[in-house]
Amino acid sequence: MSKIRQQRTAEQLKTVLSELFLRELSDPRLHGITVTGVEIDRELEHADVYVSALGDESRESDVMAALDSAVGFLRRELASRIRMRKVPQLHLHWDPTLAHVQEVESILDNLNIPPADGDSSE
Repeated sequence: MSKIRQQRTAEQLKTVLSELFLRELSDPRLHGITVTGVEIDRELEHADVYVSALGDESRESDVMAALDSAVGFLRRELASRIRMRKVPQLHLHWDPTLAHVQEVESILDNLNIPPADGDSSE
């Protein structure tokens, strides 16, 4: 399978899943969920879907429990919206990237760097 087809299919899955999270899912635990990335294997049989609740890492366990119960609905909707021979198995993961970015920003904000001397040109 070509890498381009993998990327195109992953992008399609990300778009459709984002629409589903925004408009179709009525579970209040999934309010404000964002699909941050989708990676799909070469055979297009397994897709790793990364999700995050922007700025709210405390909801991880609730969100993952709700997603586990909604995975069948998500696959069924993907099958009806994307033309594929077989819809990939969805493996849902919490994306810790945003938490890491916030942690790095916090560390950088707390650094105490003295200003450079103007006499260093001599």
